[in-house]
Amino acid sequence: MRRLDTASADFDSALALLTAWEEEFDQAVNQTVAAIIADIGRRGDAALLEYTARFDQLVVDSAAQLEVSSERQEHALRQIEPAQREALEYAAQRIRSFHQHQLQHSWQYADDAGNLLGQQITPLERVGVYVPGGKASYPSSVLMNTLPAKVAGVEEVIMVVPARAGEISDMVLAAARIAGVDRVFTIGGAQAIAALAMGTATVPAVDKIVGPGNVYVAAAKRQVFGRVGIDMVAGPSEILIICDGKTNPDWVAMDLFSQAEHDENAQSILLCPDSRYLDAVQASIERLLIGMERADIIRASLDGRGALVLTRDLAEAVAVSNRLAPEHLELSVADPESLLPLVRHAGAIFMGPFTSEALGDYCAGPNHVLPTSRSARFCSPLGVYDFQKRSSTIMCSQRGVQELGAMASSLARGESLTAHARSAAMRLQEKPQS
Repeated sequence: MRRLDTASADFDSALALLTAWEEEFDQAVNQTVAAIIADIGRRGDAALLEYTARFDQLVVDSAAQLEVSSERQEHALRQIEPAQREALEYAAQRIRSFHQHQLQHSWQYADDAGNLLGQQITPLERVGVYVPGGKASYPSSVLMNTLPAKVAGVEEVIMVVPARAGEISDMVLAAARIAGVDRVFTIGGAQAIAALAMGTATVPAVDKIVGPGNVYVAAAKRQVFGRVGIDMVAGPSEILIICDGKTNPDWVAMDLFSQAEHDENAQSILLCPDSRYLDAVQASIERLLIGMERADIIRASLDGRGALVLTRDLAEAVAVSNRLAPEHLELSVADPESLLPLVRHAGAIFMGPFTSEALGDYCAGPNHVLPTSRSARFCSPLGVYDFQKRSSTIMCSQRGVQELGAMASSLARGESLTAHARSAAMRLQEKPQS
């Protein structure tokens, strides 16, 4: 891993070069995705069957056969090992409990003139959850994307997951059963996003699509945004660790690995004011990397986008972190609560030397769907609030409209919107009852 020093004259430029990331969807990807979306829009299930056969080698006679029955899901729940089921149910309980604290409720108040003002909070009606398939299995993604929607009161959750040649993970189906997914379809790629966005005779259209995917899925989400809502278009995974030099260096090295193993573009950065500790972590990295199953990916990630950064003190380390707005921030220090007020931008904050980021990925409770690529400056983790809508409510009293109507009419005439002005003023003819 490269070494940086905040005291160096070229630190700012070196940091900017290290962290620069602009995910590009090349013209060929965008054109392919646009064509798939248009085709699904025109031909519906027929196109969906063709793309599923072409890209996932899953050939069926009708789109109805792409739906996974509740019996198949229940069978998967019984098939997995008892320890795995226990872990899924444990994680689901903690995730559900955490997100129940995020529920927002309708409210209103009356002003001095008796006008009632407020907000009505309602859940989305139907949500689509995309779960990656292929060789990987992501039951944690099922839980994290579905449970907040269920807590919010979403009426129907539709899950899509590619099943290459018909193979689908029992863990994923078991997680869907535990989380309360209503319907599951074995479709993936841009065609699944298009089907969820526009609907077909078999796949119902949804109001919002959440969940990670490959470059085609991400491009499709971008292209259907506006027709439906989306959670975010995420970049590579990131971890930034601020350490006081007292945490076991093996722990920190493995935490850096935990993000680096995602892919070669993942970013792992350690900031510490102790140069000898950085040396110790470097030694741990070199020793532990040899035994890692995904060593080649980890090495490529650390070499390409990783860094060990020497800072003047912990306060400066937090300042650097705020500039980067990392997806995952570990405050691996003896007194993390003293640093917390200084943190302005981070997707999730893991406090203290015993709190590894991996706990948040699976079962701590907070959501693992987090903003990347510095978007934590203006975005938040996926939560219940992403599945609730807010409608303003206004009810004027006969007395209250006299003042509001006069003011609105005056403002409207200032904008030369005469119909607005007259609409507001016409109520003034009705005098309030004494």
